[in-house]
Amino acid sequence: MKQLMKPVSFKYAFLLCLIMVTNAIAWAQDTTVKTTTTSSSSSSSTEQPLWYTQPWVWGIGVVILILLIIALTRGKSSSSGSTDQVTVTKTHSNDA
Repeated sequence: MKQLMKPVSFKYAFLLCLIMVTNAIAWAQDTTVKTTTTSSSSSSSTEQPLWYTQPWVWGIGVVILILLIIALTRGKSSSSGSTDQVTVTKTHSNDA
């Protein structure tokens, strides 16, 4: 039992050390660097918003997705038009 626990404990100890080193590297990053960004935007009336930012597009997409899921899960039994029916009759005779 002790032999089974030894490799597992080394793996956990290695993982703990790796996480601690990664954490130390992340905390050691220099945060005093300042960056400035400038952006210019033109407010012309010809700009159209992107099509995927419109809420009605997402609504239509959800409706189409639901209809597709329903169509795929219904199966082929409703579209074939014919049904197979099996009748099993059992007879029991007692010869006394």
